[in-house]
Amino acid sequence: MMQLENVTKKYIAHKALRQCSVTFESGRITGLICENGSGKTTMLKLLSGLLRPTKGKVLVGGQQVNRRVSDKVAYLTDQDYFYPFFTIEELIRYYQTQFIDFDQQKALEIAACMKLDIKRKIKHLSKGNRGRVKMMVTLARNAPYIVLDEPFSGLDPMVRKAIITGMIQFVDLGRQTLIISTHELKEVEPILDDVVLLKHGTVIAQSCVEQIREKHGIDTVEWMEKYMIQLK
Repeated sequence: MMQLENVTKKYIAHKALRQCSVTFESGRITGLICENGSGKTTMLKLLSGLLRPTKGKVLVGGQQVNRRVSDKVAYLTDQDYFYPFFTIEELIRYYQTQFIDFDQQKALEIAACMKLDIKRKIKHLSKGNRGRVKMMVTLARNAPYIVLDEPFSGLDPMVRKAIITGMIQFVDLGRQTLIISTHELKEVEPILDDVVLLKHGTVIAQSCVEQIREKHGIDTVEWMEKYMIQLK
């Protein structure tokens, strides 16, 4: 599992996270839901070993996180970071040299599923297709933990649902844990097992999606709106 124990992350005078404690259970898909500026990217970077907490502990698989956790965590950032002169095919070969758990055949299958032309250069791709490429190389890693920061940003709403449904076939929940931060809760809800709400750097709620439906008789979107209204 992945855990934050009383984690505070401070940037000079600004606290991005405030005494956050949360557990992401193994073998489940968790949606991290929040407004912009609530600290979700900071949280995901902490889990991926790209940042260190100011206070508290960040644990992955029971071990305190450092930069070497990249061997276990496949992280999709919300930023563009590829060499623009690469073709998609060249990028796949490059990833094969960088990550021992990278599955080239799986990457090609994901590319086909997402309708990507692997002969095209990255600099010629639209924002939406660059997003698909990021998702492709991240999901092609057979890492035990997959962390996706706004993976659907820039995708056409007409194809977003198909991409969300299609990506799940490439995640092995018998061996992998998936965390997705997104604003598209309504569209991603059908694939979620759990949801975590983050506001102003604090975890305000966490629940199993099935329990929300059974206990409250509402969907996850209504449940989230209820909590957000209470805190205004």
